[in-house]
Amino acid sequence: MINLRSRSEILKMRKAGLVVWKALQLVKALVRPGVKTKEIDQAVEDFYHRCKAESLFKGYPGKVPFPAVTCISVNDEVVHGIPGERVIAEGDIVSVDTGCRVDGWCGDAAVTIPVGNVSPQVARLVEVTKRTLDLAIELAGQKTYWSEVAAAMQDYVRSQGFSVVEAFVGHGIGRQMHEEPQVPNFVNDFFLRRGDFRLQPGLVIAIEPMVNLGTKKVRLSRDYWTQLTADGKPSAHFEHTVAITEEGPYVLTGPLGAMDERMGFDPEKEGCLSFLETE
Repeated sequence: MINLRSRSEILKMRKAGLVVWKALQLVKALVRPGVKTKEIDQAVEDFYHRCKAESLFKGYPGKVPFPAVTCISVNDEVVHGIPGERVIAEGDIVSVDTGCRVDGWCGDAAVTIPVGNVSPQVARLVEVTKRTLDLAIELAGQKTYWSEVAAAMQDYVRSQGFSVVEAFVGHGIGRQMHEEPQVPNFVNDFFLRRGDFRLQPGLVIAIEPMVNLGTKKVRLSRDYWTQLTADGKPSAHFEHTVAITEEGPYVLTGPLGAMDERMGFDPEKEGCLSFLETE
């Protein structure tokens, strides 16, 4: 069942979204050659602790419970990379996905960060993936069904010579990180028959295109979590938690902006200024 959220519930989710957004700003400041991925994860965990935010990732069930508050996936790692001793190097691309729960409501977002000088082809992969997310958010306020948005995402990625990962999709989000509906970045006959859904006010979804330089196929690492491209070529990943409202798409995991004013979100009243001013 798809849960449609009230305006007041969406505003509660905005606080969690801002914590996630700020966490990713801290990540961007830390990602550089010589830094270990576990150091980035620890910085986010410390930040969540200061914000009294609960990690959505740490302890997530699996064959091995996920051990960190971030997924950090480097180069050919698509998603679900486990932070550890790996040292970031010049020319890498680093995808960081994280989420938290604040006062019972969730936020989830991801970003891919180029490290120094990356190859032109890899830089274009990152830019195309980000544009795919931006396109989806824009169209979510214009289309009636998600399939229309997903088809446009898929067509754009393919037109740029890249492939959309089909093994993983976005998701509904609210009190839990993973709720109905499933939110693919592509269309197929099964989704059109059984999974498509209306873009209506109150819908809150995590939109997260994963785009590969080569094949769309992925393989599972021996750590039971990290997903890698089957051909060893790079992958990029961007994500935002987005609410569909009467005023248009509301990016809950983005910086403060005009939509906050339209929706009546007051960061000071919601107690957000303390962590937003953290450096």
